[in-house]
Amino acid sequence: MNRKELQGDVHEHVTEDGTILRHAHVHTHTQTKAVLNRMSRLIGHLEAIRKMVEDGRDCSEVLIQLSAVDAALRGVGRVILKDHMEHCVVEAVRDGDEDAIERLNQAIDQFIR
Repeated sequence: MNRKELQGDVHEHVTEDGTILRHAHVHTHTQTKAVLNRMSRLIGHLEAIRKMVEDGRDCSEVLIQLSAVDAALRGVGRVILKDHMEHCVVEAVRDGDEDAIERLNQAIDQFIR
């Protein structure tokens, strides 16, 4: 079966009687616009830092700006994580999708490094 269907990941579940159920998990998020706006600002900020480096600005100023971008990027990650937990994980638990829970655990481990 194709890994993508209806713009979502296809998941399989095996019921207690051995029946295999397949369905597409279509992601619904309430924070997509906010995340995209934040990412646009981050891209602009990174371009400004790139210009600072090209112009030979003081290293301390560059580091301060990099720190601000780092904090903003972590903030975007938190928004995505919360949105994912409120929608996708709730659906996964409801549907008994243990793979989705495992993928979330792996993503959290990666995110908090």
